[in-house]
Amino acid sequence: MTKLRLGINIDHVATVRNARGGDHPCPVRAALLAKDAGADGITAHLREDRRHIRDHDIERLKNEVALPLNLEMAMTAEMLAIGLKIKPHAVCIVPEKREELTTEGGLDALKLEKELTPFVQKLQDNGSRVSLFIAPSHDQIHAAHRIGARAIEIHTGHYCHLLGTARETERHAISEAAMLARGLGIEAHAGHGLTYDNVAHIAAIAEIIELNIGHFLIGESIFVGLEEAIRKMRAVMDEARS
Repeated sequence: MTKLRLGINIDHVATVRNARGGDHPCPVRAALLAKDAGADGITAHLREDRRHIRDHDIERLKNEVALPLNLEMAMTAEMLAIGLKIKPHAVCIVPEKREELTTEGGLDALKLEKELTPFVQKLQDNGSRVSLFIAPSHDQIHAAHRIGARAIEIHTGHYCHLLGTARETERHAISEAAMLARGLGIEAHAGHGLTYDNVAHIAAIAEIIELNIGHFLIGESIFVGLEEAIRKMRAVMDEARS
């Protein structure tokens, strides 16, 4: 079975930094610790309002951390210019509302297909693998395929908030979506809301090859340290995968 990659989202290290101003804690230091703990990549969301990650963070992450950088961004002209300049390993296109606390749902790739197609093509022609952050919907995956995205990231937030049979139904939908994506030649990733308690059933889906996890691990690091938090997540994922 293909090894499951773990991307660490370090946005909320920057959230803590920005709450007080100054340079501490440093998101780049967090990324370096994540590398030492066994992360396979670093994810950072450069929001339009720069509420956590800032432009200089992205430049430093690209230049100073020897891991693939996955840059999350909205579909705007400003973000396209930044993506083309920085040339991260990967770009994940996400929906963005200024009033939201965190990304609340998937991108409507079906509705935005016409606008997304040239946006994605420019980034991929520039050397970045592009994924679309979408719900586990077959219509959305087919749209991603027509757009030409090389990957999708399945939004797992809904799954994480459900219990019992409702959660299992959502997991089945995620599994079916990942199978469809693989059949279309698209990498299937997943993320949002994953914790030690709910990650195993997602990690066990063989068609999913990457999980991106952030907020939970940054919070857990307050109590056990970032490296230990990541190593435990890696162990839970690997056990589920085997």
